[in-house]
Amino acid sequence: MRIIIKVGTNVLRGGTERIHRPRLIDLARQIAHLNEEGHELILVSSGAVFAGREMLGIKPAKQKKDIPYKQMLAAIGQGRLMALYQQIFDMYGLVVAQALLTRADLANRTRYLNARNTLQLLIQHRVIPIINENDVVAVDEIKFGDNDNLSAMVANLLDADMLIIVTDQAGLFTADPRQHASAQLIREVATIDETIRDMARGSSGTVGTGGMITKIDAAELATRSGTSVVIAPGSEPDVIVRVVHGEALGTRFPTQLSYIESRKRWILAEAVQGQVKIDEGATKALVKARKSLLAVGIIEVLGNFQRGETIRVLNQQDHEIGRGLANYSADDLRTICGKHSPEIATLLGYDYGPTAIHRDNLVML
Repeated sequence: MRIIIKVGTNVLRGGTERIHRPRLIDLARQIAHLNEEGHELILVSSGAVFAGREMLGIKPAKQKKDIPYKQMLAAIGQGRLMALYQQIFDMYGLVVAQALLTRADLANRTRYLNARNTLQLLIQHRVIPIINENDVVAVDEIKFGDNDNLSAMVANLLDADMLIIVTDQAGLFTADPRQHASAQLIREVATIDETIRDMARGSSGTVGTGGMITKIDAAELATRSGTSVVIAPGSEPDVIVRVVHGEALGTRFPTQLSYIESRKRWILAEAVQGQVKIDEGATKALVKARKSLLAVGIIEVLGNFQRGETIRVLNQQDHEIGRGLANYSADDLRTICGKHSPEIATLLGYDYGPTAIHRDNLVML
């Protein structure tokens, strides 16, 4: 199972005024346990601004609110936070890698594909990617707690089976439990509507920048992409392991879509920028053997598309048999079409791998 784990600042501080090292150790221990079981783990972590504040010894009452000041703290704290993760995960024999993303990175097709390829390779090598919003250049996360939504976007990017949002609250309640003693925990939400949003509004942490409403937004995005979501309490012992093992903790948002359905909707919704015509051998490889499209099977390239854009795949009878994301630009494919994979680097001077369209980015029609 591929699992995205998102942890907020309030979870990492553990009720203290610094990054709580025992919390990081416990987080690493649970991830190591799940890694040994064969799961694929990706961590989306907040806390850079808070770590920067700790490094400078700034008290909460004296912290400025303006964006450049918070970005300065993020620049200081991101390195510190990553160093702590590296030190602690190394205790469990795990290698970690840092990835700083913005929404713009995932909105751009080429950057989306590059991020996907890099993170996929890290996962294949059993490395734990640790992802954060690039606070120094993006203000949305600082203002709105967008790491919740970033975690949902990463779930979509990597076709995750589950997103666990670990927070300082027990889950979604019918009202804010800190103000209403009669508030009840909602165990499962089948559909996110305005009633659910009304329950989530007005609930926020003491230090983190998000609130329950941002987690509901993230849950809606992730479930629409084929990923189930659980909002789980970080104070609960072994909460991540127990959620993965199916225990009913926090609030669960089951997805109504399968992975294949969500990928089809996403790719088919994109504007088509060009097309390639393929030979009979490539057609059989795609239709019967469910293989990726290689350059050697392409006989004609039409249009002026860029790497990462959506293109049609036509058979020799000009019938569309598939649609997918191009791994090379139109000009590059014209150069390498009909050629074998080992020739790509020689012809272009570089290569993005052997596939013209990878099977993961291809929808057969």
